[in-house]
Amino acid sequence: MRFTVGYLFLISFACFGQLTDSSKNWETLADVSYEKSEDEYGEIYVPKFGEEVQKMGGQIVSLKGFIIPFEGMFKPTHIIISSLPIAACFFCGGSGPETVAEAYLTEEIRYTAKPVTVTGLLELNNTNYDQLMYILKDAEVKIDD
Repeated sequence: MRFTVGYLFLISFACFGQLTDSSKNWETLADVSYEKSEDEYGEIYVPKFGEEVQKMGGQIVSLKGFIIPFEGMFKPTHIIISSLPIAACFFCGGSGPETVAEAYLTEEIRYTAKPVTVTGLLELNNTNYDQLMYILKDAEVKIDD
């Protein structure tokens, strides 16, 4: 009986480990480099996604983080999520653009300062400079406890 219980525990633990690790996803998304290029406005840096990041493109991905509140610009179906708290996020100068993602939500949400997990279809963007390089489409938000 002890072996069976231990075996079932191992199976359950192994299955749990297969769930999307949203903190690991941010680590993977950090594998990006930049290539200097030019457009009609001058010098730009084009993201070059690492191999593992490219594999994530077109897949359902979960990212745990914080909603970045843009005063007067918060849209209940289009948010920006940061892997870091607001005081350390990319827009506040504490990190790089690989630490944030845009999310287009399937349902409206209300702003929260609590950590959230956003799950959606990951689009890698290295051509539209009006958007972030990581975009989650058809995304859903879960407020973490």
